[in-house]
Amino acid sequence: MNQQFEFDAPCHFGLEAVLKREIQDLGYDILRVSDGRVTFKGDISAVCRANIFLRTTERIMLSVGRFKAYSFDQLFESTKALPWEEFLPDDARFWVTKATTKNSKLFSSSDIQSIVKKAIVERLKEKYNIQWFSEDGAPYPIRVFIHKDEVSITLDTTGESLHKRGYRRLTAKAPVSETLAAALIMLTPWNKDRILVDPFCGSGTFPIEAAMIGANIAPGMNREFTAEKWKNLIPKKMWYDAVTEASDLIRDDVEMDLQGYDIDGDVIRIARTNAQEAGVDHLIHFQARPVSALSHPKKYGFVITNPPYGERLEDQETLPGLYREIGEARKRLDTWSFYILTSYVDAQKYMGQKAERNRKIYNGMIQAYFYQFLGPKPPKTKI
Repeated sequence: MNQQFEFDAPCHFGLEAVLKREIQDLGYDILRVSDGRVTFKGDISAVCRANIFLRTTERIMLSVGRFKAYSFDQLFESTKALPWEEFLPDDARFWVTKATTKNSKLFSSSDIQSIVKKAIVERLKEKYNIQWFSEDGAPYPIRVFIHKDEVSITLDTTGESLHKRGYRRLTAKAPVSETLAAALIMLTPWNKDRILVDPFCGSGTFPIEAAMIGANIAPGMNREFTAEKWKNLIPKKMWYDAVTEASDLIRDDVEMDLQGYDIDGDVIRIARTNAQEAGVDHLIHFQARPVSALSHPKKYGFVITNPPYGERLEDQETLPGLYREIGEARKRLDTWSFYILTSYVDAQKYMGQKAERNRKIYNGMIQAYFYQFLGPKPPKTKI
């Protein structure tokens, strides 16, 4: 039960530090941090807890082995040498679902997938003393990642990506993913006691993720994972224990000031529905309102938002005026901090101000920047 395993957790480029902190907060030791990936160690229960609790990773991959390979022969022999019988039962349904290679001599993904599968079959033939596998048992998807000729072979414990929390049944156009929204919120100093407004809320992802963070609702509580079927590795009780732990940590009595606005009333209805699915609709006020009407009587709030980028040519003409309105809103809310994710290159120009910080972020395949316009810190309350 105390056997230690290695896990890979991929994330958005530029947000590795947020994921690293999350993993450490769960009590696991970090082994490596690389571009878009954090590697950590833990016992087998980490499969359950990491999938259920982590907000900013796309999936949890259980490492079977790492090695160098400069040829397909080396790839075959080194894969075959791994202890696959410790992970795969004789009826396992296993396949190489994805092979990614970067800056390596081996670059054909289809050949890598075929060779790795063949090597595993040959290993299991010897260990189980059988020549044919029914593959009608639990699914064990395998992922191969090769970087600078170092091969990492993992089992995908997650299945459908972790950004699919289960609450976003409906989407508006160009939505920000749940994992990216959570990571960007966690990159800021926002906490549940501070106001948060998203004036371009779309499907409601930013305020919903903020509500889940503030109420300490684990993002994976209401979905399924591939590894739940791995009874040879993970007792069912471990999953129950992880869900019970998550349930016990929810703050049912939390109060927050979270607001989501959008100019489109139909989009606001979508956001409300998604918030209901997430169980946080009572914590968020949604309203159809343009950014030009953005105001608030309280000080020291946060705007965290993903305004239009101008992906479509017909939208580009409206962007200068839109970003001017965002700049005017910031002048009105001069004690507030604004955090804006956009790929619009003239965002700062038309807002009329330069961000104190910015960070390059990839939203899907779109290169964007997370502009950070920092307001003053609120005065400390006297005890």
